[in-house]
Amino acid sequence: MTKVRFETAKGTFEGTLNDSPIAQAIAQRLPISSTVMRWGEEIYFDVPVAMANTKPTREVKVGDIGYWPEGPSLCLFFGKTPASKGNEPRPASDITIVGRTDAPLALLRDIKEGTTITLVQAHASPA
Repeated sequence: MTKVRFETAKGTFEGTLNDSPIAQAIAQRLPISSTVMRWGEEIYFDVPVAMANTKPTREVKVGDIGYWPEGPSLCLFFGKTPASKGNEPRPASDITIVGRTDAPLALLRDIKEGTTITLVQAHASPA
């Protein structure tokens, strides 16, 4: 597991990347700066990692961090998307879940398309 921090002009929040090969490939490329794109209540941004899905799914929960190989992009799901059938988030096509965030929904909703986002490794606070 790799702790990461997402930095934007609107605020900063943390997440955790899992131990999957895709997540670890992303962690090895940090820091990553990109431009936010929005699709309903999903933020996504390009990452310099081109891999195939390892566990393709379209079933995601609020707070999931997904990897979308068609970007290739990292996706943050926090509510309904145009593909949703109810209130749950739903990606446009298959993604692989690579992590989680408990970022405040209000902050995620406030991050606009075109905003610069930087993903860095988060360091543990001294005890």
